[in-house]
This record gives sequence, structure tokens and C-alpha cells, in this order.
Amino acid sequence: MSTRRRYQQKWHETLFDLFNVLFMAGLLVVIIYPFLHIVSISFSSEDSVVRNTVSFFPRGFNTSNYGYILRDRMVYFGYRNSIFYATGSTVLMLLFTSMMAYPLMIDAFPIKKFLTVYLSITMFFGGGLIPSYVLMDQLGMINTPWVMIIPGCVSAMTVFMFRTFFKNIPAELRESAQLDGAGHMAILFRIVLPLSKALLATFALFNIVGVWNSWFNGLVYLKSEELYPLQLVLRSYLYKLDMTAIMRRAGAQGGGDAFLRNQPVSPKGVQMAMIVVAMFPVMMIYPFFQKYFVKGVMIGAIKG
Repeated sequence: MSTRRRYQQKWHETLFDLFNVLFMAGLLVVIIYPFLHIVSISFSSEDSVVRNTVSFFPRGFNTSNYGYILRDRMVYFGYRNSIFYATGSTVLMLLFTSMMAYPLMIDAFPIKKFLTVYLSITMFFGGGLIPSYVLMDQLGMINTPWVMIIPGCVSAMTVFMFRTFFKNIPAELRESAQLDGAGHMAILFRIVLPLSKALLATFALFNIVGVWNSWFNGLVYLKSEELYPLQLVLRSYLYKLDMTAIMRRAGAQGGGDAFLRNQPVSPKGVQMAMIVVAMFPVMMIYPFFQKYFVKGVMIGAIKG
């Protein structure tokens, strides 16, 4: 009877594993198909794109779509700006959030309760777009790179998650460091942060992806096109190329991109090429942070 039960259990586990494999394979196809379709269109000829015959692989392979994009200096400005915004915002976020979370994990900190309540309030109430714009204007940050970096440096939710992670570091390490004469800054930067690499890497990736994909703040706070992030440049491309496609179908003159209408490329192909160019950096850094994702999902799940 025991042997039969073990056989049934093994059979059920095999069925479960088979179901998981089939389900994940189907999910992979659903996820990867749109990406392959975008890349294929970006490398396909104008005629193939217009006839809508492109699926998994390019038809009439050509690189004219990318050549058109790389001639535009706004793409390079967008890349430069997005890299600067993402890097600067991530570094300051990790620094300020760590310095904010560290004292909140110390029971003897005098205003711990006040700061916890204060941060909690900001999770439920916000000033709104217009007050935020007025504040940025009064601080002289409108149409400057700093308006894309500084306002989002500290988030209450992130502070609490950092605090929870820090509290799981043995208190004996801090106490022994204090006995050796180390101050709180030395403990934070020499003990706590080196033991929090998974936390820092996870939130660094989250912040980089969030800032890289952000375009609304640039639309609101930036006036100079040379300060636009790459996603705002992409938005301008999508609008301009949509107008060009409409003009092509109507056979009208003016509107959209007159230069593009005289080139052997399709507006849709250029749009897809721009999307590939915009997401390429994130795709390159993602594999290096992937190993931290399991730990990152568990952050905040442990009672702190």
C-alpha cells in the first residue's frame, strides 16, 4: 500500500511538472512573440511592412529604418539625458533612502515614531500636479536636469522596505562595531550596505527601469528639447510618424515628416526601430541583475 501511494505521488508530481513546463512554454511564446514581431518589422522592407506580411522573421531585410533614426541628433540627446537621469536618480535614491531607513531601525532613535508617521502620511496623500509644478518653479528647477533626478529620490514605501531589510541584519554586528569606536555613518557604509547588496541591486534595477521608461515628468517640467529623455523623443517620433503615415495614405503634402515621405522606409518600420533602440539598454543590463530578483521579491515579506 505504501509503495502504491508513493507511485501515485510520483505520478502526480510528474503531471504537475509537465503542466508547469507546458504552461511556461506557452507563456514564453505569448511574451516573446510581440518582441520578435517588433524587431522583424524594424528590419523589413517598406513593401513588406505595408503589405503586413511580416511575422517572426524580417522580409526584404534592410537597415534603412535604423539609418533614418541614427541621423537624428535628438536620439543621441535623448540617450545621453536618459542615462544621466537614470544613473543620477538611482545613486541618490540608494544613498538618501539608506540614510533615511537606517535610523528608523534603531529603537533608541528619539524621533523614530514621528518620522514613521510622517512618512506613512505621504503614502496616502499627495500635493497634486499643480502644487508640485509651483514648488519646482519656486526652487528654480523647471527646465533643468535636476527636476528629473531630485524629486523622486526618497519614497516612503522604499524607506520602509529598506528598514525591514536592515532590521534582519544581526544587531550584534552593529554593537561590536560601536564597541570598536565606529560611528553610525561608518556602520551604515561599512557594515549594513555591504551586507545589503541584493537589496541595493534590486531597487537599483527597479529605479533604472522606471526612470528610463518615464516621459510624463519631462513633458511637464522640461521646455528645451535638448533636455528631453529618450522616451519623450520616442513619443515625438510616434506622433510625427503617425502623421506621416496618414499623409502618405491621403497623398497629401505637408504635415508629418516630409523627408521620410521621400525615403524607402515605412513610418511603422521606423516606429518599431525606435522602440528597439529605446529598450536596448534595459535589455542589456537586465540579465546581470536577474539573480537578485528572487531575493528582491522577498524584501518586505519578513516581519520587521
